[in-house]
Order: sequence, then C-alpha cells, then structure tokens
Amino acid sequence: MPIDVPGGVQVQISDDNVVVVKGSRGELSRTLDRNMLIKMEDGILRVERPSDNRLHRSMHGLTRTLLANMVRGVSSGFERVLELNGVGYRVQKAEGGLVFQVGYSQPVEFPIPAGIEAEVEGNNRVRLKGSDKELVGQVASRIRAIRPCDHYKGKGIKYAEEKLRLKPGKAGKVAKG
Repeated sequence: MPIDVPGGVQVQISDDNVVVVKGSRGELSRTLDRNMLIKMEDGILRVERPSDNRLHRSMHGLTRTLLANMVRGVSSGFERVLELNGVGYRVQKAEGGLVFQVGYSQPVEFPIPAGIEAEVEGNNRVRLKGSDKELVGQVASRIRAIRPCDHYKGKGIKYAEEKLRLKPGKAGKVAKG
C-alpha cells in the first residue's frame, strides 16, 4: 500500500535507509531495514521488498507501518487519554512533569520526556500528545503502571477507551444452623 505524503511534509531518504520526515509538528528520523527499497515519487512513498521470502514479507509490512506512523506523526500527531478512577485519586501538573495521588502514602512524581505534551483535564484525566507514536504509547504505559486498575473495585489508572470488566468478589461463608 502506498503512503500519501500530505503537503508541508518533507521526506528525505539516504543511501543507508535512514529516513528523516519533517512536518509542522516536528522532525522524526529512523534507520530502517537495508533490504527494503524505499522510494518517494510524486508525493507518494512506496516500500518494495527484494524477494518473497518470509523475512522480507514481514519486514516489508513493518517498514511500511513505521513510515506511515512517521508521516502521520509529523502532520497530525498522536494522542492517548488516561483516566484515574478511585476516591481521592487525582493528578496535577507540576514543573517538568505530573504528580499523581493514587492511594500510596506519598505522591508519585512522573517526569514527562521531551517530545510529549501532557494536559490535565479536571483532576482525573491526562491527555498525552506527541509526534512519535512509540514514545506516546510508552509514556502512557508507564503512567498506567503506576497504579493499574483493580479488577474487583475498578480503582486505578486506565486508558479512556479501555473497558474494565469487574470480577465478582468472594461469596462469603454460608451460616450454619
């Protein structure tokens, strides 16, 4: 599948398959597999594989997806939303990061890496934005790991689109006599 490159996005491909994509939201670069042939013609990126063996077929799909994510990232960006569920659970934006109060004895400070924008909505929603899909997902995963959701009470940090299935608790002992 060809990748359409929108206007305002520049793609540079070097001889050793280092691809640099520049756009309105920043610049991304990545070294891709040397066996894949990457061509830019008339605003369309194409990835071709040298043969039809299993390794080349799998690398073809991976290379195409990585390129498509880079182009989308510098043009429109990626976003992930996290929600905090629980009594007293809240998040605040602090200098250089976020501060979570999620049931531990001390607040948890989380530094936000360069390339990620974090917005706090209310006191229980965090919206992460960035141009690198891998980095946005990794930061969201690390934030979720601070206090994963409990499957009995539903308390914790979860993705906004995540459906949490609550388990039934213990039924208790049956009274005798």
